[in-house]
Amino acid sequence: MPSTLAYRKLAPLTAGTPDLLRWTGFGGAALLTAGAWAARAVPFALALAVTGAGLVVLAWALLGRATPDASWLRRTLAWWCAPLLVAPPLFSADVFSYLAQGEVAARGLDPNVVSPAAGASAEAVARVGVYWRDTPSPYGPLFSTVERAITTLTGGDPVAGVLLHRLVAVLGLLLVVWAVPRLAGTSARMALWLGVLNPLVLWHLVGGMHNDALMLGLMLSGTVIALQALPDLRWWQFAAGVVLVGLGAQVKLPALVALAVLGTALARRLGGGWVRFVTAGLGMVAAAVALSVVTSLAGGAGFGWVQALGTPSKVNSWMAPTNWPGYLAGAVFGPEIGQAMISSARIAGLVLILCGIAVVLRRQLRGGVSEVTALGMMMSLIVVLGPVIQPWYLLWAVLPLAACLPAGPWRTRVAVLVGVFALLVPPLAGNFSGRVPELVAAYALGLALVGGAAFFLRRVPVAQS
Repeated sequence: MPSTLAYRKLAPLTAGTPDLLRWTGFGGAALLTAGAWAARAVPFALALAVTGAGLVVLAWALLGRATPDASWLRRTLAWWCAPLLVAPPLFSADVFSYLAQGEVAARGLDPNVVSPAAGASAEAVARVGVYWRDTPSPYGPLFSTVERAITTLTGGDPVAGVLLHRLVAVLGLLLVVWAVPRLAGTSARMALWLGVLNPLVLWHLVGGMHNDALMLGLMLSGTVIALQALPDLRWWQFAAGVVLVGLGAQVKLPALVALAVLGTALARRLGGGWVRFVTAGLGMVAAAVALSVVTSLAGGAGFGWVQALGTPSKVNSWMAPTNWPGYLAGAVFGPEIGQAMISSARIAGLVLILCGIAVVLRRQLRGGVSEVTALGMMMSLIVVLGPVIQPWYLLWAVLPLAACLPAGPWRTRVAVLVGVFALLVPPLAGNFSGRVPELVAAYALGLALVGGAAFFLRRVPVAQS
């Protein structure tokens, strides 16, 4: 029968066709971008941006209950990303730290040793967040090389620099889009929805241009290539995957976890046992060290990044559970006791991470968990028990988990966590201390408008056959 339109007075939220949800999300992304550009001129710009973010989260959540195929989801990702490509930096001003660090490197200094305040121009430093102006770069030598190259190409122009950093982030995202469905196998559709289309990817990899996009793209694509080589032991392909993962670790160190997964997978493929496990592990360590040396020397970044690995933890992160006992102790006994408690809890967190990784690798070696599941579990340990948590850090765990979690409560919990963290941070980059009334008003208005959109989606025409 030909399609007809019928109205359902109390239709479920998924009554709207997937195409309607696609354009709802696109409209939200466009509204977010418009609000970000109008922030200095329009009083309600923040409310517009919050509303746009809420519409994207709403559309994404409802798509999880619809049934579009993988190619449709990829096209939707492109549409939702399109407005964000021309947005100013969103949710975080870290890209200005990248630009200042690139200027330090372009002057022949080591950005892992010399802070922006000590080695960059006054104009570049003024754009950096106050917490990071006197802090050296915590990133690996590959990303330092990228920062320096961008500064050299743009002559230090901030607009061109932001655009090139966004291009690097998009290239990383393309690798993620390629890798995640291949890690998921037959569950590619849900992996794309939960892992790639999710708002944290849009906000922080595209809008915020975080170098996590490059790290994750290299890590996940390398993991795919190496795992696909194992059944027939195609050594050159396996080595190529290991190199890509190692390069991801030269952006941010957590990517090294994937090398542990690959080493364990190799040991299992060769017959298992602790001797093969240790041998394969030593091979992964040797590969990581060799790549570090080559990348550091080839890029001229030097080895200062080794001593800068603890830089992010110099600022206490309120999102990190390991810091919560210290905050409580500080409120009761004073700041000195609180900081001592934070330091102790961080050490305990590191011990728990190492123990947890050992348990997961043991289970992987014995076939108790798959390689992708092991990667997701270990990344989850690092995120939850690490000294610092930022909303985009969740992607370290969410992307591999999206590729391995079956339908059920755990997938739902991860999706809820993504939705909460997607709205936890104000969408406009900058410092919002002292602007609490503005934030409350913006979120109240945004919630009302998004609630109205949800009400509308319950009553749209439904195509029926």
